[in-house]
Amino acid sequence: MPTYEYACTKCGHQFEAFQSFSEDALTECPECKGAVQKVYSNVGVVFKGSGFYKTDSRSAKSPSTPAAPTPPPAKND
Repeated sequence: MPTYEYACTKCGHQFEAFQSFSEDALTECPECKGAVQKVYSNVGVVFKGSGFYKTDSRSAKSPSTPAAPTPPPAKND
């Protein structure tokens, strides 16, 4: 179950609440009964293992580049 952080806009009280995704957001401060809003912060994500760089998904041999198209032959007048 996700943990959400809230802050009261009236008294500044900050608190956390465990809520499911389907529950409505809290609207009332438990301290002063003022309005609250969710506090958003950065989420730490750590990628471990291979496959997170564009070079990891390539095979050992790089495919040959297709040849450039040849220009049409020049007309002789």
